[in-house]
Order: sequence, then structure tokens, then C-alpha cells
Amino acid sequence: MSKFADLINSNKPVLVDFFASWCGPCKAMDPVLSELKSEMGEKARIIKVDVDANKHAAFTYGISGVPTFVLFKNGKVIWKQSGATPKHQLSNIINQFV
Repeated sequence: MSKFADLINSNKPVLVDFFASWCGPCKAMDPVLSELKSEMGEKARIIKVDVDANKHAAFTYGISGVPTFVLFKNGKVIWKQSGATPKHQLSNIINQFV
């Protein structure tokens, strides 16, 4: 868990995709997040956290449905949304905090 804490304490925005391997909408978000990751480059990080393998992290951040996206900056939650989300919306949110 300390590695996760190190990641989200960055002064760069870190978008965390809380997902589950059995979740259809989560799988549908994979190519969207890949595109977003290449567009963001070094401006932001995008990481995936499997809620089944990381129950503590899911509990800590109140993740009750998947996918849930949480944007962190300097260790603080600055945005959170559940459900599949269009790439342009994710991009706009991240760019507000770059």
C-alpha cells in the first residue's frame, strides 16, 4: 500500500481507475484509458487498481461500484466519479489540475 501512497502523493495529477476484472464497463474503459495515457504524456499518471485484489484501498476511498475514477493530487482526492466516463471528460478534468 505504501507504493500506492507514494504514487498519489505526486504533485502531478494521478487518475486512479478502480476496476474489477469481471466488470464489463471496466473492460470497455481500457482502450479509452490507453489513449488518454498517451495523450497526457508526462502531465499526469493513470493507474489501475483492482478492487478485488486491493480491498483496503477500495474501502479507504469509499469505492462501492466499478469502474470508479478518482483523481488525486498531492495525496488529496480532487475529483471522483463512478461509471464509464468519456475520454474527453476525463481529459478536461485532469487538465484543470495539471
